[in-house]
Amino acid sequence: MADRRLLSIDVFRGLTVAGMVLVNNPGTWGAIYAPLRHADWHGFTPTDLIFPFFLFIVGVAIPLALGRRLAADPRPERLVPRILRRSAIIFALGLVLHAVSNPDLATIRIPGVLQRIAVCYLVAAILFAFTEWRTQAAVAAAALFGYWALLTLVPVPGFGTGDLGKEGNLAAWMDRALLGPHIWRLGRVYDPEGILSTLPAIATTLFGVMTGRFVQAAPSPAAAVKGLAWSGSAGVVIGLAWGRLFPINKSLWTSSYAVFTAGAALLVLAVCFWLVEVKGSTWWTTPFVILGVNALAVFFLSTLLAIALARVHVLDAGQSRTLQAVLYEHLFAPWLRPAAASLAWALANVLLWLAAMWALYRKGIRVTV
Repeated sequence: MADRRLLSIDVFRGLTVAGMVLVNNPGTWGAIYAPLRHADWHGFTPTDLIFPFFLFIVGVAIPLALGRRLAADPRPERLVPRILRRSAIIFALGLVLHAVSNPDLATIRIPGVLQRIAVCYLVAAILFAFTEWRTQAAVAAAALFGYWALLTLVPVPGFGTGDLGKEGNLAAWMDRALLGPHIWRLGRVYDPEGILSTLPAIATTLFGVMTGRFVQAAPSPAAAVKGLAWSGSAGVVIGLAWGRLFPINKSLWTSSYAVFTAGAALLVLAVCFWLVEVKGSTWWTTPFVILGVNALAVFFLSTLLAIALARVHVLDAGQSRTLQAVLYEHLFAPWLRPAAASLAWALANVLLWLAAMWALYRKGIRVTV
């Protein structure tokens, strides 16, 4: 299947970015259905699967995209400028979002979602270009076991060894020590996309790279589905078992979380693969393909719009209020219960960006980095 463009990959990516827009844009953070919230600390909700799914599919796309270039010109060093440029642009876009939200350079947040995607893509793409799958698997394993050892065995000044709380864990201490005020303001003492926790996130992306290589080498779509399903089931079981020793935690991106979410991603990809590539069921895929081929653009633009709506103030009944609050309370809140109205606003955001990307898609325009 190496020479085919796999529709199921775009569908998976589109499902994931739709989920990102949905959970990041509630009408009000005060009224959200429980599955659409992140776990407060240890544990997980469906929402906690979305970001690792995105990193996983970033990894899957690496051998599908760069593999063709290596086949045409088997000199991996020729890919390095392209990889560096793409990573730098994605990282810069993340900083732009933070600058729009908080233009104070003394406290601007440096880590972030796009920044983590950029770093993970950089490392995974370089490893794909220059190494074989065994080396990539060894790096992923070293990152996961090494991170586990660091967080459970290295003493943290003022907190001791093995503290996995919000303030006392090694990853949070390192972010405060190295980044100072440039961390997530809502977290205050930790950053969910911080420095040390990027190590297991790289492993998540490498799981995707190895999945992409497997799908390319699979003799048939049915064989690919079988391999994805078995691997995914194993990942879920291992992640849950490991979680009893090293709790599943998105903000820390614990090793158990990385393995569990990679397993869940493999299972969802297996379902997409079975429906689209094996059964040929494509009647429902177009909206997700449209979002999937412009995934980074959708995430960036939807986040930028959300920031703008929260920063622009207008007069409403003689009071200065954010444009987002005025639109939500006039268009959605009067007709639905609070949580339903909040969800309706989020769904409207998804439909808005689907419509915008559909217009580009019809003209053959893809917004890529």
